[in-house]
Amino acid sequence: MPLSRPVPWVSPVLYGAVLVAGLYAWLAGLGDTQPVLFTGGLAALAMLDLLEQRRYPDRTPPWPAAVLLGVRTALFVAVAAVDGSELSRALFVLVPFTAYFAFGRTVAGALAAACALLLVAAGAVADPRWYADVEQVSDLLMFGVGLVLTVTMAAVAVEERRARADLATSTARVAELSATAERNRVARDIHDDLGHHLTAIVVLLEKAAAFRDRDPDAADRAVLDSHDSARRALDDVRRSVRTLREERPFSLSEALTDLVAGQAGDDGLAVDLEFAGEESGHDAAALRALYRAAQEGITNSRRHAHATRVSVAAALDAAGATLVVCDDGRGFTPGREGYGLLGMRERVQAAGGRVDIGSAAGGGTVLTVSIPRRAGP
Repeated sequence: MPLSRPVPWVSPVLYGAVLVAGLYAWLAGLGDTQPVLFTGGLAALAMLDLLEQRRYPDRTPPWPAAVLLGVRTALFVAVAAVDGSELSRALFVLVPFTAYFAFGRTVAGALAAACALLLVAAGAVADPRWYADVEQVSDLLMFGVGLVLTVTMAAVAVEERRARADLATSTARVAELSATAERNRVARDIHDDLGHHLTAIVVLLEKAAAFRDRDPDAADRAVLDSHDSARRALDDVRRSVRTLREERPFSLSEALTDLVAGQAGDDGLAVDLEFAGEESGHDAAALRALYRAAQEGITNSRRHAHATRVSVAAALDAAGATLVVCDDGRGFTPGREGYGLLGMRERVQAAGGRVDIGSAAGGGTVLTVSIPRRAGP
């Protein structure tokens, strides 16, 4: 059921047209217009509309709407009875028009049919052979056309308002989903950037504590390396903020080179990089997803697999982009995926790719990320 008020300007315009026609008929001596009752009835209709709009600015409840519709119909009959121009019959098109906004299409259609039948009955009472009078038949047809047009106008207005409401709801929903997606993105970035460096710091400090008595030099080197990791973490945070502000283009080869170079000296883990192909023409989101996957793969090799060597291979071609991260650690245990792997899968899936992870035949873990190349606009 529509939940809105009628278009506000329709009724006043029709009241004004009827008023002008009725007063003209009275001044010209056409018909039998009673000016006091005629103008008083139109004034009462206008006042009724104003009071309803002030009392119910958004929507008139069903029962008051039904009562007001009955009062208006009675006033239409009264005005038509004292109007010598007979144009007041046009006021009855407001019955289904108003009803459409309050009660919906079915009630409005039924009232439109009832108004047409009422006009036919009134004509039959006044002239049993009204159907033989071309002027009366023409008036009836014009009244029918007016009913159709007003009901159509009401339907268009209601649908337009409903579309606006749906658009507002959809906009709010999109904003909510965008905020959720942004929160998830920030959470993944925090995990991938800071988590990677914090893992290295924790491992190095554990090494320093373990070698403090047996090998003080090794412990000191581990502490220095942890300082370096902390500085790199701070640099990453600054670089991320600068990227957000400046929106600089992302380079996968540069990012992977910096990532691998940052592993040197960290707890003896050796990381190799192979890069092939051109980045131009590849989706930036796909390239960032590959970088985050490499970052997560190295972090997991250090934290969980206790690997001593990791190889990172990225290949870009016309078909798409592929990243393979292999280590010589203790292998991957299915069903033990943490937040980092979940975030990686979300990134890659959002870019249209897939993630495969498992244990290599000769030991260690193999992480493969494949993202098909998307067609340009």
